[in-house]
Amino acid sequence: MPERRTVALVTLGCARNEVDSEELAGRLAADGWELVENAEEADVAVVNTCGFVEAAKKDSVDALLEANDLKDHGRTQAVVAVGCMAERYGKELAEALPEADGVLGFDDYADISNRLQTILSGGSIEAHAPRDRRKLLPLSPVERQEAAASVALPGHGSVDAPENVPSDLPEGIAPASGPRAPLRRRLDTSPVASVKLASGCDRRCSFCAIPSFRGSFVSRRPSDVLNETRWLAEQGVKEVMLVSENNTSYGKDLGDIRLLESLLPELASVDGIERVRVSYLQPAEMRPGLIDVLTSTEKVVPYFDLSFQHSAPDVLRAMRRFGDTDRFLELLETIRSKAPTAGARSNFIVGFPGETEADFAELERFVTHARLDAIGVFGYSDEDGTEAATYEHKLDQEVVDERLAHLSRLAEELTAQRAEERLGETLEVLVESFDEEDGWIGRAAHQAPETDGQVVLTTSDGTSPDLTPGRMVSAKVVGTEGVDLVAECLFEEAGR
Repeated sequence: MPERRTVALVTLGCARNEVDSEELAGRLAADGWELVENAEEADVAVVNTCGFVEAAKKDSVDALLEANDLKDHGRTQAVVAVGCMAERYGKELAEALPEADGVLGFDDYADISNRLQTILSGGSIEAHAPRDRRKLLPLSPVERQEAAASVALPGHGSVDAPENVPSDLPEGIAPASGPRAPLRRRLDTSPVASVKLASGCDRRCSFCAIPSFRGSFVSRRPSDVLNETRWLAEQGVKEVMLVSENNTSYGKDLGDIRLLESLLPELASVDGIERVRVSYLQPAEMRPGLIDVLTSTEKVVPYFDLSFQHSAPDVLRAMRRFGDTDRFLELLETIRSKAPTAGARSNFIVGFPGETEADFAELERFVTHARLDAIGVFGYSDEDGTEAATYEHKLDQEVVDERLAHLSRLAEELTAQRAEERLGETLEVLVESFDEEDGWIGRAAHQAPETDGQVVLTTSDGTSPDLTPGRMVSAKVVGTEGVDLVAECLFEEAGR
């Protein structure tokens, strides 16, 4: 009987990393590894790191150190770093953090089982050597699909030939249905799951390092996205969220920049799927047809995760982005003219090099009038290898911190006001979990997982209703708690 090998995957960062972790889980389970939830119960703890901003990198290092501590008093024998921080820094991370027994890049994912077995057996794997992944594929998007077959793209499946994929997969692993379809194993039982629509980014925002370690933009084929969604529905998933670095670019390398508009209705028609959500939309790439599909297609939620970042023209140009306050407000007005209760969220950077008091006031003007449901605010910090890191006219950290605190307070007030505007609305709520203190918790169409608040479900007599995860219920908003809503179930209209 083969020796029992256990592995735990600790995932940090965004939903894209969660998809990557489930691909790694699928590969490992297919090769006989037993997946366990807690790192202290695992022979190997694999930490899927985030390398986006300083705070995320610190969280990743802390997670690696915490996992390393388990080697002194638990089952854990090895700690391995994967993910964006490992890909971005590789050998530098390995030298700075000798507690990690391995630092593996995206190229190692296809052979992750053998890599972990070598480390568990006391061997060593040379730390990943970082490289600019934008240079791995042709500059022209339409020439990328064929070339991408030989490049490791997390969430897109293996670069191996299909015949190398096991035919007798254990139960619960998504079958590889094509040469680029990934193995996947769910790491939780949530009725919500992300599906990767594409990888990489062709935009060159001056503050962002992501394209350098995630590479150029590559779409997944619609058939792969559909097949994975069908498999998720078979696993009990009710809502799929499409993720990538830039969903508005989907299809441009497949010869059809409007491919998302035709794919969304097909995803919404998958048996068992009740809700399709699209995240990561670029305002400069929004087009009328996409807005129409997002606001009028049954089961596709009118939800707009728009990456504004700022609204002062001079700051946006320095960021190598486009738009201004009035154009952004017009975009939101267009969306709400078609779907008055549409959800909208965004993130903003304050204290960007050269940002004047007038620029900051312009951003305040936009945020005040935009009526966003959720707002993320970040203080600018230099990122290695970015153009903005070389800019002059850096603001004092005290000024950055002051503007960050000010806009964060304003955002908190405005999103709470926006939640209050929803009092009396009837929502379709996806039931997700039960909390001992609050009772049943779910999310409405305007709320993405983890980032946009939640709905606490109750009944007319104030008690917790009798519900189950994955059920869709109609509920009327009767109260608010910041961005969170309290809603009374309408059982005569509830469920499907």
